[in-house]
Amino acid sequence: MPYAIIRTGGKQFRVEPGKTYRIPSLVGEAGGQVEFNEVLLGADGNNVKTGVPTLSGAKVTGEIVRHGLGDKIVVFKMKRRKNYARKQGHRQGFTEVRINDITLG
Repeated sequence: MPYAIIRTGGKQFRVEPGKTYRIPSLVGEAGGQVEFNEVLLGADGNNVKTGVPTLSGAKVTGEIVRHGLGDKIVVFKMKRRKNYARKQGHRQGFTEVRINDITLG
């Protein structure tokens, strides 16, 4: 089974063709194509190629499925006996991407 490790949005993801992943928000419309050029490692089933730091000529292509917001987290700050309390909510944005093809160059 071919797979690759890519870097996007300051994080690393192990991706395989045909699967869908939630990654930090990308620019683009749903249904549009996206290309990841920062491939750190790639395997085609038999041999594994590693980059220093990235593989030259390697790319991973995918399709944007949708954009959305993750689960809400609550940020609560408090200092006792000082009459200080702050409550704030946050929902991190994400982009759902379906991986179509892995090219190891």
